[in-house]
Amino acid sequence: MYDNILVPTDGSECANAAVDHALTLADRFDATLHALYVVDVRATHHSAPELGMERVRESLEAQGREATGDVAAQARERGVNTVEAVEEGTPEDVIEEYVDTHDVDVVVMGTHGRTGLDRFLLGSVTERVVRTADVPVLTVSGAKSE
Repeated sequence: MYDNILVPTDGSECANAAVDHALTLADRFDATLHALYVVDVRATHHSAPELGMERVRESLEAQGREATGDVAAQARERGVNTVEAVEEGTPEDVIEEYVDTHDVDVVVMGTHGRTGLDRFLLGSVTERVVRTADVPVLTVSGAKSE
C-alpha cells in the first residue's frame, strides 16, 4: 500500500510520537521512511541578529541532522530503510515539494493539539499540510494526557 512514508521531524516530543507511528507503518508495508527536518528560513531572520544569520542557520542544520539521525537509528533497530534529509525553506512548502519529488505515499506528522487563540496566533504547519497535500496526512497527537 505504501512505498514511501514521510515523517517531518524537529526532534520534539510531538514529532517523536509521529515517528513511532511512521515506523510502524513503514515496518508493516516494507516501505522506506523519509525523515525530513526543515530549517525554517523565517526563524533565521528573527533569531538573535547579533549571532549572525549564518551561525543560526548552521545551528539549525546541526539540529536537523541530529533529529533525522535519531529517526534513522530507530529505523535501523526495526530493520526499516531510511532516507534522511535536511532542507531549507518554509516548512509546509518544503514538505509539499518533498512529497512531490520523492513520490511519497503518506505523510505522518505530529500535532500539538493547540486550540483557540493559541492555534490562531501560532499557526500550525501540520494543519496547513493537511489542507494542501495531494497525499493522505496522518496526524498524531503529541499532547500529553493529564
